[in-house]
Amino acid sequence: MSSFKHGTSPTLADLEAVASGARRAALPSSALAKVAASRKALERILASGKPVYGVNTGFGELASVRITKDRLAQVQRNLVLSHACGVGEPLSSQEARGILFLRINELARGYSGVRPALVRQLARMLDAGITPLIPSRGSVGASGDLAPQAHMALAVIGEGPVLFGGRVIPAAVALKRAGLKPYVLAEKEGLSLLNGTQAMQSVGGLAILAAERVWRAANLACAASLDALTGTPAPFDEAISRLKPHAGQGSAARSLRRLLAGSEIRRSHVVDDPRVQDSYSLRCAPQVHGAVWDRLVEGRRVVEIELRSVTDNPLVVGGRVISGGNFHGQALSFAFDGAAGALAALANISERRTFQVTAGTAPRLKAFLARDPGVESGYMIAQYAAAALASENKALAHPASADSIPTSANKEDFVSMGMWSALKLKKVVWNAAQVVAIELVCAAQAIEFHRPLKSGKGVEAGLAVLRKKVKASKGDEVLSGKLEAARELILSGAFD
Repeated sequence: MSSFKHGTSPTLADLEAVASGARRAALPSSALAKVAASRKALERILASGKPVYGVNTGFGELASVRITKDRLAQVQRNLVLSHACGVGEPLSSQEARGILFLRINELARGYSGVRPALVRQLARMLDAGITPLIPSRGSVGASGDLAPQAHMALAVIGEGPVLFGGRVIPAAVALKRAGLKPYVLAEKEGLSLLNGTQAMQSVGGLAILAAERVWRAANLACAASLDALTGTPAPFDEAISRLKPHAGQGSAARSLRRLLAGSEIRRSHVVDDPRVQDSYSLRCAPQVHGAVWDRLVEGRRVVEIELRSVTDNPLVVGGRVISGGNFHGQALSFAFDGAAGALAALANISERRTFQVTAGTAPRLKAFLARDPGVESGYMIAQYAAAALASENKALAHPASADSIPTSANKEDFVSMGMWSALKLKKVVWNAAQVVAIELVCAAQAIEFHRPLKSGKGVEAGLAVLRKKVKASKGDEVLSGKLEAARELILSGAFD
């Protein structure tokens, strides 16, 4: 298993692999040398007696308060303790490990002025599987993600709870079991653990990857619905997409053509079908799915730029300490809001196809896909569930980036709300995955009415994966388990 080298430029795939434990991360000596050089530069400036924000001064609105040398270490510890104000349900272990991984990687770039010992402590924690328990709420995305990352920093100094060996235990206990000691912070180090956009990068970045899986599954569900409804794939013709050459539209159309290639169901009604056009949710799938994909591509581009950025403050650059605003999460907030709106639309169009598949108006399909309509209700309420989630997404799609609220006595007077944007995207993706899963299960059940005819080769391959976990219904039954199993298949990448 290859290792990711800290201090380089990660991709979203690297983030997911390391955060999930599928890949390890190494801390090369070259990165530690850069960290040491940055620390020496900071120490030279401190020795000169010049004020350096967050190092020998207070923080935020208290930046004008000078701190005496004998109290500098106390200030850094106090900073971590006082900023650990997160509340609410904790982030997933994968998201928390992602934050730790990304923070290590940025510090290893050598622009923060921390000691090599701090970076080694973080890397050893990640390698040992010590995962900070991080509350999900409390960040406004201005000086980065202060509250979430303060909870990460607590674990470094032996405070707060962590997940270790499958159990929640005190950080000090986990460190001891891993052969580590609580770290004693020096000048600038507490601030460097807190400042930055790593929390929103991790939560939103992992959500973007999940959204891409939902998109691919939505193409499969759409193709299956089209065949189940005896629709026509003519609108997916390459000639049409060439006349409107959005990259996503072309990709979606190609995917749908591949999935439907060789369909026996299509051949069974290609002659003498009185219908001229299918509904928009079928006919315009390349245009809608394609536009969604373009937004996800843009979201990935923005996040991966942020992954290779330095978002601490102040920064040690060329022997100078410069205070700036790279911790501001506006770019991420816009990207996650765009992706959330796109996924909401994907769920909406998927729900419309589920409605049609279950309506019982298409040839060979009975009302609600029931074998004995009236005596059985079939998949009637599955469509209700999809409608409920699609409607929920409409509220969640309201952009977090449209808001700002001043903090720190108005020193931080314009904030990004980037963490809320990431958390909303995560929820929208989950909802969309469930809506698409419902469409897929319903479309698969509808295709049973066409047997022994087969759908397209790509559709049949996808349905074979589905049927390993979700069997066809023989009559009315509790459907929740089947719908949730299909969602987990989608989010696991089973249909990629």
